[in-house]
Amino acid sequence: MLEGRAARRTRTARPRSFLMCPPGHFDVTYSINPWMDPDRPTDGGRAVRQWDRLRNLYIGLGHTVEQIPAIPGLPDMVFAANGATVIDGQVLAARFRHAERAAEGPAYAGWLAERGYQVHQAQFVNEGEGDYLFTGRRILAGTGFRTDPRSHAEMQRVFSHPVVTLELVDPRYYHLDTALAVLDHDEIMYYPAAFSADSRALLSRLYPDAILAGDADAAAFGLNAVSDGRHVVLAEKATGLADQLCQHGFVPIGVDLSELMKSGGSAKCCTLELRAP
Repeated sequence: MLEGRAARRTRTARPRSFLMCPPGHFDVTYSINPWMDPDRPTDGGRAVRQWDRLRNLYIGLGHTVEQIPAIPGLPDMVFAANGATVIDGQVLAARFRHAERAAEGPAYAGWLAERGYQVHQAQFVNEGEGDYLFTGRRILAGTGFRTDPRSHAEMQRVFSHPVVTLELVDPRYYHLDTALAVLDHDEIMYYPAAFSADSRALLSRLYPDAILAGDADAAAFGLNAVSDGRHVVLAEKATGLADQLCQHGFVPIGVDLSELMKSGGSAKCCTLELRAP
C-alpha cells in the first residue's frame, strides 16, 4: 500500500456511493481489447480475493458500496463502471458495442430502475463511465474505439451538463477511464499519448495543471483510478503517478487487481459511482 508523504495542501475526502459487481463468473473467454488473451489462464479465486480487498478498502474509507448480482455468461460484468452513467439520480443506460457484453446494459439499467433511478435508454452505443467521466460541472466524453460520438449529444440532453469530446487513438486505452482520471472537480490526471493531437491541445487548455502519466504508469493501469477528493485508489505498480499525487496533496493507495487486468480493467472499471439528486 502506498501512503502519502509530505503534502503541499490538505485535501478533504467526500463520502461516495458505489455500485460493484462481484467477479464470481470472471474469466477471459473472448478478446475485445488488446489486453485480453483467452489462451492466458485466469484464477477466479484470486480475482475474487482482489475484488474483495478493493470493496473493503472503499468501505474502510467511509464510502457506501452496493452490489449487483453477477450473471452467468457475463464474465466482464465485474466492470461495473461500464454499466451506466449516473448523475443527480438520472441514468443513461449503457449500450455496448460488442455482442459479448450486450446483456450487461439491461442488467444494470434494471437494477437502477428498481431502486428509483430515472433510467433513459440509449439510442447510440455508449459504454457508461468507461467513456464518460463527470468532473462536477462538465462531462468528459471519450470516443474512438467504443462509444459512438453521437451519444455525446444524447448525454448532454439527459444530464444538462456540457460535454467535452475527447478522441482516443491508442487501442490499448480503448475507454476514457483507462487514459484519464478525475481527481477533484477540475483536477485530472491523464496520459497524453492516448489522445489525438486536437484532444491533447484541448486537455492542455482546460487543465493546464493536470498530472501527466508516463508510459509505464499508463500501461500499469494507473489512470484507471478512483478518487474521493483526498484518497486516490490506483494500481500499486503506478509508482510514478503515486509520487506525483503525493506532491499535489493526495493520498495514493495502491491496490493489486492484476487478475482483473487480464481483461483490461482495474479499480475504476470495477466501480460505478451512484450520484443521487
